[in-house]
Formats: sequence, structure tokens, C-alpha cells
Amino acid sequence: MTDVPTPSALSKLKIDRGVQASVKKKASILPWVLVGGAVLGVAAYFLVPRAADVTTTTVVLSTPSQQYVQLTASGYVVAQRRSAVASKAAGRLIELNVREGSHVKKDELLARLDASDVKAGLLGAQAAVHQAEANLEQANVQLINARAETARARGLEAQGFLSPQSVETTVSRNKAAFAAVSAAKAALEQTKAQVKAQQVGLEYTEIRAPFDGVVLVKNANVGDIITPMSSAAGAQGAVVTMADMTTLEVEADVSEGNLSKTKTGQPVEITLDALPTMRFRGHVSGIVPTVDRAKATVMTKIRFDQLDPRILPEMSAKVSFLSQDISDADQQPVMAVANAAIVNKDGKSVVYRIKAGEGGSYTAEELPARPGRKLGDLREIAGNIKAGDKLVTTPPARLKDGSRVNIGTP
Repeated sequence: MTDVPTPSALSKLKIDRGVQASVKKKASILPWVLVGGAVLGVAAYFLVPRAADVTTTTVVLSTPSQQYVQLTASGYVVAQRRSAVASKAAGRLIELNVREGSHVKKDELLARLDASDVKAGLLGAQAAVHQAEANLEQANVQLINARAETARARGLEAQGFLSPQSVETTVSRNKAAFAAVSAAKAALEQTKAQVKAQQVGLEYTEIRAPFDGVVLVKNANVGDIITPMSSAAGAQGAVVTMADMTTLEVEADVSEGNLSKTKTGQPVEITLDALPTMRFRGHVSGIVPTVDRAKATVMTKIRFDQLDPRILPEMSAKVSFLSQDISDADQQPVMAVANAAIVNKDGKSVVYRIKAGEGGSYTAEELPARPGRKLGDLREIAGNIKAGDKLVTTPPARLKDGSRVNIGTP
């Protein structure tokens, strides 16, 4: 038997028309809400200021002379007159009168070797000279006697008191005496030569400066054995190494491909790593007429127009070959920046300096600028900036004073 629903159960199966209308109403509003949110997001994206992505360049100190640079090369300061001072004699060093940095004059005594054996030889040679002089004096006396005897014999022969044979004997003794004198003279000259040889040997034990200069290196100390070729173990060759500081030049290697940009007499500007704030003027004094096959370079010698006491041998140098002579004013440092950092805005030249904010943020500060001469890849600039400031390179058109920026890699 089938159950028949009661009236109360049938009433529960009736649909609530109010709930159904509410659901339909919410479903119809939701798309509009989503569209409105998207519109607001797009508006915020385009209307709210965003940080601009920029690259930066640094304000540097440069010199007007850079506008004349045709070629740069590196090299070292070298003394053109330099000597490892040694002796031709061998012996123990007993005296050393200089040290590193000593200024010496030509022929000044630098050091002395033990010369006791040479002095003994000199005394022996001088004694031999005295003996030779005595022998010569004796031979001269004998020659005088022989000549007198010969003259007397010829007179007696003329009177018939002596035979020709006796006279011939007297003449022979005269010739022998003359030969003895010649031999004595030769012996005397020989002994004098021996004295000079010993004196030269004594001079070899005295090591003197070959020119005016400065001692760079002390190669030996008192007590060391000095040998001419330094072939013995533990022996030294040179006693000191010295240089003439008035002959300092820069030797720079120029690639053979750029050799056409250099010539003898060409003006150059020299900077030294040891004296970074100094700029020295000079000229090409010579070009060595050969190419280094391994490096494909040609050595160029550059002479300083004016030497400075602070310039020392072996300092590393950078040489800028110029198209024309420069003045003192051309070597005065000025502020410079890359051309791309300077833009024209409303008829005026401006730059944008990077300012650091809180939380690692950055803003651009618009500053008026006065561009000047072109200095190679840079341009001279004046204004309220200083060396080391970071400027925006190629600023975007929408960049303005106070804009937030993101600094990227140049």
C-alpha cells in the first residue's frame, strides 16, 4: 500500500521565491565588481608614479689636455745613464763610503779593496827602478871612460906609438860600453813600466764614481770578496749600482699598428702612478728602430721637459701622445662627465643627480649645468656638483626633480 504525503510534508516542498531572487541578484552584480577592480588596477598602474629604471655615470676630474690625446701607452721611468760600478781587480772589500741614496760626484771614492799585495808589488817595482838607474849611471861612466880611451889610442896611433890592432881593441870596448848604456836605459824603462802597472793595479783597488749620480743599490758589504766576473761562489761583482738622475726618461711600448701616430719631437703628457695628482709635460726624444716580435710593439723614449726630484727610476708611467703643445692651464683639473648625462630641458642644460633616501630608495635631483669643452669621451661641466657625484645617464623624458629611480647596471 502506497503512503500518501501528509499536508505538512507537502508544504515543506514549496520553493521560496525570495531566496531565489537574492541569488540571481548577487550573480548579476559580481561581473561588474570584477570589472571595476580591474579598471582601478589599470588606473593605478598608469596614474600612480613608478620608480624609473636608470643607469648612472660618475663626475670625475679631468684635464683640458685630454682633448688633444691621440694615443696612450704605458711604460717605466728609466735612467739612460746607469752603471753597476765594479773593479777590474779582485780582493776583499775593506772600505765602503756610500749607501743607498747617496749623492756622489764623478771620481769620488766609493769603496776600497785590500791592496796589500799590490802595494808590495809596487815597492818591488820601485826598487827595481832604483837599481836600473844605478846600472845606467854605471854604464854611462864606463862609456865615458871608453870614449876617452879611444880618443887617446887614436892620438898615440897617429904618433906611431900604438899599432892599429891595439886601437881596434879600444874601439871595440867603446862600442861595448855604448851598448851597455842602451841596455841599461831599456832596463830602466822596463822597470818604470812595471811601476806604472803596479800603480794601475793599485788604482783598480779604489772604486770611484764614473759620473755624477745617486747610488741606487748597495750590492756588497765590507768583508765581501769582489771579483771582476763574480764567478766565485759567494763573491760579488758590482759594489754599487748608481744612476745619473738627470737622464731620466720614460720608455713606453707603442703597438706597431699605432706607430704612425707618433713621431720624434711630438708633445706628450706623462702621469706616474706614484704621483697621481701630478702631470708632466715632455716630448718624444727617440723611437727605437726595431719591433719587438713577441709583443708587436716599438719602444718609444720620452724625455721630461722638466724633471722633478720625486721622479725615481722604475716608476710606472702612462704616456698620452698629443696633437699639439699644451699650456699650464690645459693641465689644471676640471670636472667632467659623460655627454649622455647632460640633457636640454626647456632650453636649458640640466643633469639629474642621484640622492639616496631611506630604506635603500633613490631619487633624482634636477640641477642646472653649464657644459664646456669636450675632453675626449667626456665633457667639461660646471654647476652645483662635485667630483664623485652620481648622475643619470640618458635620463628618460618623464624624469623630473624628485622622481624615484631604480639604479641599474650601466
